[in-house]
Amino acid sequence: QVQLTEFGGGLVQAGGSLRLSCAAAPRTFNGYNMAWFRQAPGKEREFVAAIMWTGVGSLYADSAKGRFTISRDTSKNTAALQMTNLVPADTAVYYCAATVENLTEQIEAYEYWGQGTQVTVSS
Repeated sequence: QVQLTEFGGGLVQAGGSLRLSCAAAPRTFNGYNMAWFRQAPGKEREFVAAIMWTGVGSLYADSAKGRFTISRDTSKNTAALQMTNLVPADTAVYYCAATVENLTEQIEAYEYWGQGTQVTVSS
C-alpha cells in the first residue's frame, strides 16, 4: 500500500510561483507512474501533469504546458510540481496520485491518492 502526502500549497499572487511536493510512505513508489490532478470548487477533478516512474517521459494538460513542470526524485521517494506564472484559474485543491498502469491522464487509472493541498491564487 502506497500512502501519498502533498506539501507546499498556499496563497500566492497572480504571476507568482509555487512548488508542490508529494512524498510516498512507507513504500517506495519506484515502478509507479506519478501524476498531479486538481479540483476547483464546483468542478470535476482534472488532470494536470504526469511523469513516468523513470522520470523520463511526461504528459501535461494544455493549461499546464509552458508554466508547470513535473519532476520526481526516486532516491528521495518524492515527486514535485513546479508552478510558475500562476493565475486565479489555477486555484484548486491539488492531488498527487500514483499508478502502475501506463503513463496516462485518465483519472480512473490512478489507484493511490493523497489528501490534497490547497492552492489559492489571488488576482
